[in-house]
Amino acid sequence: MPLKTVDATVSNFNEVFENFKSEAPKNQINLLLFLADKDPSTSLSWCPDCVRAEPVIYKKLEASSSDVAVLRAFVGDRPTWRNPSHPWRVDARFNLKGVPTLMRWENDTVEGRLEDSEAHIEHKINGLIASK
Repeated sequence: MPLKTVDATVSNFNEVFENFKSEAPKNQINLLLFLADKDPSTSLSWCPDCVRAEPVIYKKLEASSSDVAVLRAFVGDRPTWRNPSHPWRVDARFNLKGVPTLMRWENDTVEGRLEDSEAHIEHKINGLIASK
């Protein structure tokens, strides 16, 4: 099945997230993937865990037989993310502690999550997308 992705930044997240939520009933699986921004000078993420996890996550999601939608939310550069007042660190809906973080969004709430140290583990990704 096709994998649908939409991207958001801290500055446009609320608008993109509202659209994502309104489209959620059309998909079998809805995921939020919080990632570090790419460094403009290298086009690579400043986050080694993101570099390791992203290809694994996409491979598993693209292989899914379900309709999957992913909102990729980019947390900003390293100094922005390190700020303890980062909007997604203090938002009770997400309570983000690290990147990458993959969350299953269901019934207008987070129904499961894989945080930085486990977001690249294939059987855990399988478990998150299989849970219902």
